[in-house]
Parts: sequence; C-alpha cells; structure tokens
Amino acid sequence: MPSYEALSELLEPRTTVLLTVECQEGVVGADSALPELAAQARAGGALVNVARLVAAAHDGGVQVVHALAERRPDGRGANSNARIFRAAARLPVQQLTGTAAVRVAAPIEVAEEDFVVRRLHGLSPLHGTDVDPLLRNLGCRALIVTGVSANVAVPNAVFDAVNRGYTVVVPADAIAGVPADYTPAMIRHTLALVATVATTDEVLACLKRAGGVRRA
Repeated sequence: MPSYEALSELLEPRTTVLLTVECQEGVVGADSALPELAAQARAGGALVNVARLVAAAHDGGVQVVHALAERRPDGRGANSNARIFRAAARLPVQQLTGTAAVRVAAPIEVAEEDFVVRRLHGLSPLHGTDVDPLLRNLGCRALIVTGVSANVAVPNAVFDAVNRGYTVVVPADAIAGVPADYTPAMIRHTLALVATVATTDEVLACLKRAGGVRRA
C-alpha cells in the first residue's frame, strides 16, 4: 500500500475525481439482475465503502462522477457482439432507461454538483461516453475508481483511464466482483500493475484533509 504522503500527493482535491461504476439499483440493489454480485458488494462492504468515499468527496471538494449502464426498452443501440450482452438481455431485471434499476443505489448519495453519465453500449464507463471529456474539462489528473464489477467494468475503466493519461487510484475494498476470491487476485495480479492500490480508509484520510475546500 502507498504511504500517506505519496497518496496525498496524488489526490490533490482540485485535480482529483471520484468515479463510481455501475453502482445502480438494478446491479447492486435489493432487486438486482445479478444477485450474487449484489450480495457480494453489500456483504463484503464495497457498497458502503463507496458511499463513504462519495460522502468524503462531497465534503472535501472532490468532484464525483457516477457512471451508469442502461438500455432502451427496444434495445436499439445496445451491443450484441459478446456473450455477456446476450445474457444480460435475457435477465429478469433489465437496466431500462427511466426505471428504478438505473438509479444510483443506496446508501450512496448523489449531490447536486455530481455528474451522472449514462451509457447505452459497450463495457467501459469511459470509452465512447461523456466521462473522459468531463474529466479533462474538470482538470482531472487522478481518478479514483470504485464500484462493480471487478470482472468487467472496473478493469475497463482503469485501463481506459490509464491509456488516456490519468493516474488511477483503486480502493481495493470499494470494488466487488464474483466469485469473492476473484477480486483480490485480479487486483494483485492486474490492477496493481497499472494503478495505485489503497484501502478506503487510506483514501478517506486524504480526501478529508481538505475538509470543505470546494472547487472553483
């Protein structure tokens, strides 16, 4: 894990953005399309840790972006070129635009100054969405990536952010995937090669140091 000094240097509030990935009711909520993933995100503490990080970001003047995945009721524009997309289209709970399934899940709170970015296609919160232009316009240099899943969307977000020149910080206990033992292995053998891995408490200590300093 990084030292407090090293992490603090990375997480300068005015150039840091906190990204939550697919922390939506239809994915991690009580009526999830993916109950095993939802159970792991909740029982393992990842969802609570995301909420803690979001609250600290709000208090510390760090911009928050919520990246959600959804689809139109008619399915137009959605991918069908991989097994994961075809399986998702058959799930009993659909991430349909305008429904409760695509709302940010409790206990995460969405503030007025947050951005909520929705995508209708693909696997990545950054590729082909508004997230990257928003990060650049916000002056982001360091991106904190949280959410689900460690199997697909989170690694996509990390790789795409690194490829675009951002420094990525991953709070290891604020992401979740299935099975439970997959996430720590993926972090150790994959994400740790390209991102700074920390704990939620370590990141919180850096976010809270600015307590109340807001972006200009």
